[in-house]
Amino acid sequence: MADDSPRVVVVSQHYPPDRSGNASRVGDTCVHLAEGDWDVTVVAPPPAFPHGQFSRTWKRKTSRTVDGVTAHRLWAWQPATEDPGFLARMAYYVLFPLHALLWLLFNHREYDAIVTSSPPIFTGLAGLPFGLLTDTPWIVDVRDLWIDAAVGLGFIDEGSVVERASRWYEGIVLRTADRVTVTTTVLGEDLVDRYGVDERSVRHLPNGVDTETFRPDGANREPTIVYAGNVGHAQDLAACIRAMSSVSSPGALLRIVGGGDTRDRLERLVAEEEVGDRVEFTGLVPRETIPEVLDGAMIGVAPLKRDDTLEYAVPTKAYEYMACELPVVATGIGEVETLIDESGGGLFVDNDPERLAVAFDDLLSDAERRDALGDSGRAHMVERYDRGAVARELGRILDEVTGR
Repeated sequence: MADDSPRVVVVSQHYPPDRSGNASRVGDTCVHLAEGDWDVTVVAPPPAFPHGQFSRTWKRKTSRTVDGVTAHRLWAWQPATEDPGFLARMAYYVLFPLHALLWLLFNHREYDAIVTSSPPIFTGLAGLPFGLLTDTPWIVDVRDLWIDAAVGLGFIDEGSVVERASRWYEGIVLRTADRVTVTTTVLGEDLVDRYGVDERSVRHLPNGVDTETFRPDGANREPTIVYAGNVGHAQDLAACIRAMSSVSSPGALLRIVGGGDTRDRLERLVAEEEVGDRVEFTGLVPRETIPEVLDGAMIGVAPLKRDDTLEYAVPTKAYEYMACELPVVATGIGEVETLIDESGGGLFVDNDPERLAVAFDDLLSDAERRDALGDSGRAHMVERYDRGAVARELGRILDEVTGR
């Protein structure tokens, strides 16, 4: 990297080895951005997601440079249990951006631009003073409607003081930022309508996948339906587990790869449904092994709950399945259905165990159809959603705000 390269600092609550869609997105994007002409620094808390899977650290700061990206880990509270309570979550969400803000107060002059990644919405605390009081360009990268999801999933009471204060704060952040990047057009339209964001400041920066890392390698596929991702509240894995009672294909197995807040209750559901021989929980696995895991399966499942607050959402795992030529069975509402339709890479079904079982059986029994869907999904990912292309688009946005 040349000494005169432009410098950007990215503030993110999750960064590898955290295991989440946003950690993957930010990690890949920063590496690709650094392969261009940007000098990239990341500020993140110690690894702590999924919660309870990492050892706590009390070091104020650690730094490491990997693949051309320097990551500064600033201390924040790290929840130690799988499904932490409200206070533990808020300490994790709030202490990190405050620490990041303090770090930026001493270091922001070294950078040509600041990017803060949401969710959670509190990362905006680190960038807001610079957006209000300095000329340093600030980009807010928004991946979902975090407040809507929190209300819809029962973490925040609708109409409460907490919700109103959160929306007031988020509106200030979005209207102050020089650019707001969004993963889907529905998400961008919602922010413009809800918060009065200037639509000229909104840029589409889709989620995506590293199509060189996630690619088929010709492994023998087993009659496995794989879920690889966060085992959390927005995923309708309960419907998938119940569906396994009705799947008739010989040897069919639902493999749930990952950890999260709802794993314990899902394991209890497996016992209640008496499908212990048809559902397997692997827990967390190293990120670099995920392509191999996907390549050994026949179906990838992306089961979002059918909730209006998730209309904008497209799970990262859906892109990864398609890149590995794995046909996708998806549930939910909105953008995820659009992805399935546009890509031709899978089936979209209702959040109903019987309908899921029929979709699983149809694909498990029809290799020709699986191949056709897999080929179509892979081609769509390479053409439109490769993370190298996404990073280049972010580079163009950074050039735009810095006047390069």
